[in-house]
Amino acid sequence: MQRVICGAVQMASSPNVGANLLEAERLIESAAAQKARIVVLPENFALMGMSESDKLAVAEEDGKGPIQDFLSRTAERLKIWLFGGTMPIKASAGKVWASCLVYDDRGQRVGRYDKIHLFDVDLPGSDESYRESSTIDAGQNSVVLDSPFGRIGVAICYDLRFPEQFRQMAESGLDLLIVPAAFTAQTGAAHWDLLVRARSVENLCYTIAANQGGFHVNGRETYGHSMIVDPWGKTLASLASGSGVVCAEIDRERLEKVRTAFPVLTHRRL
Repeated sequence: MQRVICGAVQMASSPNVGANLLEAERLIESAAAQKARIVVLPENFALMGMSESDKLAVAEEDGKGPIQDFLSRTAERLKIWLFGGTMPIKASAGKVWASCLVYDDRGQRVGRYDKIHLFDVDLPGSDESYRESSTIDAGQNSVVLDSPFGRIGVAICYDLRFPEQFRQMAESGLDLLIVPAAFTAQTGAAHWDLLVRARSVENLCYTIAANQGGFHVNGRETYGHSMIVDPWGKTLASLASGSGVVCAEIDRERLEKVRTAFPVLTHRRL
């Protein structure tokens, strides 16, 4: 397929799963109304709990549960490819995987990526501290999927800081990069735009980066600025803050022209 419209959903998710699913559905429908065929939800779209352990209570067995049913049903109803941000899938005792589940336009699950790099960080100059590894098991494998729109790679939030993961994906063929995220306001202001655009430029691919954006009930503030970026690093669409959707057209002909004119991926020596 030469051209396709893609959408990135931005939310400020709460501790209430039901309310978050209603908001996600509204925003996905908005993207579909703009003719988006690919829609990406942000990290933790279904739950931003009051504590890290809250996700354990709503974690689902792989392959069944209300959140997974919602994603499948919505993808089929709207005839879209839906990338389900992240949701907790039961892993080892007391732990979950932060999983991005991918559903095609028939509502069939066609992929799952488990977040590899976990955010265990004390933010400089603030009292913000995060320990994702206390409740999340790290994934082991990068994921690139075949689709009618080309080869699609999936990464999540903190993964953006590890370019070797994206280069591995590029080596298996990468046309479109999907990045659900929940970047903090502080780290987002410093690095979000830089990292998203760099991953597109380095790997000569389109990137759809769907971020949480706003103030959350748990006191956390996320950066927003969900964006769609082309292979030359140009931002095609973005949303600064608040709930909403950004859409832009992915043009395979442009992708191929950029790669032909500037064949950086064939020039690697290391």
